[in-house]
Amino acid sequence: MDIDALSYLRRECADIYNRLHSIEEDVAFVNRVTKAYPEIPILPNLRCGAWYTDPALATNVPAYFKSTDGHFNNWSFNLRRSNLHLLPLIIEKRGLILVDSTRSGKKIPDALSKTVPIWCAVINRAHLIRHSNPAEKGNSAWDTKLYTPPSTVSRQEHDQIEQRLDGWAQALGISSFSLPSLPSPLRPIWITPANSMFPNLDTKQTNEDDFLPVICVSASKQIEQGVERRTSGFSYIQGSGDDHELWGMGLTPGAFWANRAELLSADRALLSSLVSRIVSTPHASPGVVSNPERSRLPPTAINKVAGRLMLCTTSDLPVASVTETNTLLCIFLASSQENLAGDPNLYLPVISGKKGASHFLQVVLPRSMEFIQRHLAAGKNICVACESGKDLSVGVVLTALQLFFGDDGSLNLTAADGGKRIIEGGKSLSVIHFNDVYRGIGMDKASIRTRLEWIIASRPEANPSRTTLKRVNEFLLTAPFRGAAPLLD
Repeated sequence: MDIDALSYLRRECADIYNRLHSIEEDVAFVNRVTKAYPEIPILPNLRCGAWYTDPALATNVPAYFKSTDGHFNNWSFNLRRSNLHLLPLIIEKRGLILVDSTRSGKKIPDALSKTVPIWCAVINRAHLIRHSNPAEKGNSAWDTKLYTPPSTVSRQEHDQIEQRLDGWAQALGISSFSLPSLPSPLRPIWITPANSMFPNLDTKQTNEDDFLPVICVSASKQIEQGVERRTSGFSYIQGSGDDHELWGMGLTPGAFWANRAELLSADRALLSSLVSRIVSTPHASPGVVSNPERSRLPPTAINKVAGRLMLCTTSDLPVASVTETNTLLCIFLASSQENLAGDPNLYLPVISGKKGASHFLQVVLPRSMEFIQRHLAAGKNICVACESGKDLSVGVVLTALQLFFGDDGSLNLTAADGGKRIIEGGKSLSVIHFNDVYRGIGMDKASIRTRLEWIIASRPEANPSRTTLKRVNEFLLTAPFRGAAPLLD
């Protein structure tokens, strides 16, 4: 391919008009799949799948099967992205439709061709560990095979993945996650625009050969060069919803669906100005919510500790809502807010960049722990909010779970603990009285990982960064905070 052709291809791929109309073509295909299986719930695999899945039709349950967990020689069943919250829905509806897409060069994204098959096989094997008698664990009637699309995954790669399944299943089996009893094993099925017919699935069958289908829909048509001209005046781009930060001008899936008709009817020359107006409108940019006037979502209670600790985004929990009751207090992790006189809540600044990690360790965690200790001991519940509700707030709650709650989820504080300062020495944090707040419970990588599982079980979208987890471990496990110990991976 010559330089001119490459330049043309780049221009076409970056054009937002082409992108949105390509997405609309893929949406039509996804809607056909939805109509073919009206009783099976459909949901997008975040983030890309949200462009192709109509929020009016999709189930409001997050799913995040990461493509990198299916990349060659990087295969993984990651307990931090366990997606086990999907199982009750699959059991109730006897199946699930999962939508995603991929750019040119592949028919099916790795998330659907390998990550989801790994998930199904690992859960099927872990089910035998958790729910079968020892004599039944070799029962061949329960399908534990790995299923992958042969046109996408080579036999050699399939075999290499299969060799790792038992280890992942064992890790899930001994984890703290709840694993519901499945009426039938899970099995992935793949549908792409290349399908001339859709598989005939009787989700009401109950014979011994039954399975619960996880229907993996790859929304985009495979195009050899990634671009294909359409007579309607645009160039079709495979996987247009991928990496929208590079082409979307700030547009998100939620803003697209909220303004879909206007965007698709706009002239090419006027589309950029329309997108600029939409993204500058309040509530248009963040999230994937289609209703700009949506009500605020309630905070997520950590079920293992009976809701004593909660999580949410800063936008979902305004100050007014938490000052109307004396049973709930909030820690806000934000860049601009400060404590107001008489406000019982705690506002801690967030710093971006390299300085942010040390600030989180030296300021946010110790001040949060002192606040949480005092108010938990006084009988209050605490909600921790950060911008995403997935990262820094999770780190704070994880630290509090380790310090103040036992392995059974019981609170290890009394009213007398509320008046004690657990941090002395200001920002130097030279002294921490663990004997006062941490009553002899073993604190190590395993116990911290278990408490992270508690959080993920209640809030599946929780996804703390590696940097945040390192700072949590440094605070809990290393000198000068507790004494040298290896960090949690």
